[in-house]
Amino acid sequence: MPKLKVLTLVLFTGILVATGAAIAQMTDKSFARGVVSADGAISLPSNFRTDYVMLGAWSVAGDADTGGGVGLHVVYAPRGVVDVYRKTGKFPDGAVLVKELFKGKTETLTTGEATSAADQAGYFVMVKDTKGRFPGNPLWGDGWGWAFFEPGQITNTVTKDYKAECLACHEPVRSTDLIYDYAYPVLKP
Repeated sequence: MPKLKVLTLVLFTGILVATGAAIAQMTDKSFARGVVSADGAISLPSNFRTDYVMLGAWSVAGDADTGGGVGLHVVYAPRGVVDVYRKTGKFPDGAVLVKELFKGKTETLTTGEATSAADQAGYFVMVKDTKGRFPGNPLWGDGWGWAFFEPGQITNTVTKDYKAECLACHEPVRSTDLIYDYAYPVLKP
């Protein structure tokens, strides 16, 4: 094979490898953009109330997050995540779920006893990670990133280890990717 052809082949192969690496790097940089940093730190998305879709809500009696009182949990996800889930039955890589927690205020109204959201009790954020991007990071595992934020402390998670602090509540729904998807009517096709 002439030297020019070999040089051209080597150069072309190098360009393909470099392009593939650049595309892979761009893809990882776009992973849960604005929510997950390069080292796996998780942030609360500032736009979840305005730009995300409400998946559903829970009323929790004796809620640990509200000091044993009634708690309300409202769960959100981006519209694109909902669209993919409705088509595939799975959360896509990079899906962000936000659960906003409130202390409940119960009162008797003309329609009967009702509970509404009162004081903020915190936020949970979960991020789907199908590639295991952050091995050894105690906020990541079982296909998700996990973080809890106290009210008024929304820039830094208080979660130290998802296995000790988060996983037990999700074990009952391991068969549905650790998410109580049956409670979110928006996910149903």
